[in-house]
Amino acid sequence: MAASAAIGKPVNPAPHAGPAPLDKRRTFAFFCMVFGMFMAILDIQIVSASLAEIQAGLSASSDEISWVQTSYLIAEVIMIPLSGMLSRVLSTRWMFVIASGGFTFMSFMCATATNIDQMIVYRALQGFIGGGMIPTVFASAFTIFPPEKRPVISPIIGLVATLAPTIGPTLGGYLTDIFSWHWLFLVNVVPGIFVTVSTYLLVDFDEPDLSLLKSFDWAGLAGMAAFLGSLEFVLEEGPNNDWFQDEAVAILAVVCVLGAILFFYRAFTAKQPIVDLRAFTDRNFAAGSAFSFVMGIGLYGLTYLYPVYLARVRGYSSLQIGETMFVSGAAMFLTAPIAGRLSRSMDPRLMMAIGFGSFAIGTWMITGITKDWDFWELFVPQIFRGVGLMICMVPINNVALGTLPPVRIKNASGLYNLTRNLGGAVGLAVINTVINDRWDLHLQRLHDSVNWANNAAVERLNAMTQGFQSLGSDAHLAAVKTMSSMVRREALVMSFADTFYLLTFLFLALLVALPFVKKPRAAPPGGGGGH
Repeated sequence: MAASAAIGKPVNPAPHAGPAPLDKRRTFAFFCMVFGMFMAILDIQIVSASLAEIQAGLSASSDEISWVQTSYLIAEVIMIPLSGMLSRVLSTRWMFVIASGGFTFMSFMCATATNIDQMIVYRALQGFIGGGMIPTVFASAFTIFPPEKRPVISPIIGLVATLAPTIGPTLGGYLTDIFSWHWLFLVNVVPGIFVTVSTYLLVDFDEPDLSLLKSFDWAGLAGMAAFLGSLEFVLEEGPNNDWFQDEAVAILAVVCVLGAILFFYRAFTAKQPIVDLRAFTDRNFAAGSAFSFVMGIGLYGLTYLYPVYLARVRGYSSLQIGETMFVSGAAMFLTAPIAGRLSRSMDPRLMMAIGFGSFAIGTWMITGITKDWDFWELFVPQIFRGVGLMICMVPINNVALGTLPPVRIKNASGLYNLTRNLGGAVGLAVINTVINDRWDLHLQRLHDSVNWANNAAVERLNAMTQGFQSLGSDAHLAAVKTMSSMVRREALVMSFADTFYLLTFLFLALLVALPFVKKPRAAPPGGGGGH
């Protein structure tokens, strides 16, 4: 705590002046925080492959169970930008202790839930409290470590931010298969206690500034919560409920607009806004946030698409889905040190070009998907995805946060992480909409071609009827139902292919935009010493 006396202003989050090496205690404390961030991001996806088991355990309906995921995301997306202000008020130490301790306690409460209402409340609190860990780690990485250390640190936080949601379905599948769904949450308890205690004992990066509470913008907070919470709900529920044809989606869309008006008004007029949007006036930060938004589409969109295909078309269990998805995680892990080395000498724009190009190759390869694709057909595309994520993440982090003055890092980190989560939310909404619309289109086209005038279809139907002869008079009906199911499956697979085409073009468009991005200026010396 005495370190802050050297600067005399508790609002400055970086008491460490000059490029002097950091002590082992501070480095160890930071890595404990990184592990806490890993748990918070992991819990976004850890339940995705095991929702059926949770639904059965809580006797929930198919409409209710989706809120186990949605409630967490809505609450987290509100906390992420708010964390910048809170960490300045409370200090990094107390902000992280509260976030980690609260996340751990709510994880335990999730495991004790006996009905869906309790689970939704506990998950919302888990996401809201735990969401403060993510931007706090990013901010600490770019304030306590000098620039010469960032080629090592940036790949680590990049690996955690991308690996955690990717292996979430894998870990969730194993825990549910070996133990029960309760362990999706109990697995956080012991590590969470360790992270909370170690952070309390070791973190001394800055001092609290409680004077900021005197001008705390409660109206801005209300506007931000209404804006981001409603936006997340609309993006999550809209694709499956005909968007504004659904009353709840339409009402919350209006709330979203009104909340946005209030939030942006307060952001530009309040003496101490809840979120300082001036970070976007920095060209590097704005460009990095835009690329982070698109990377969120690739990260969360593909983490969603693969399991949906494997479950609905291939009929995989949660454990089988997790084992298949592990390939991307392994590729990320192996690519992390390579990304760190490249970041020392390569133009970050070139690194991003390689990363998004790898994304595009991977999604292009899957455009030929059929109902028979299995682990090995998805193996190489997943490697391209994993490599692309890591090669992209490191330069995007450095471009967005590596050149900002230390005093602006905490607020900017919340905004930066928000763009990635919003990219994922928008990406999932677009993906679900495309799948539903193209599925209907392909289904109509197949129905038009698979009719009594199509000799091949009639011959196939007759052959299937012969195969169901043991059912007697119901043989023809069984054959018709089977063929109808086959048509729906083929239409679904074709809609997946269309979605991968769309993602390919998106990543190629980014490659075209990269030459117009200005090369980042050198980072300020000392990693947090001066302004």
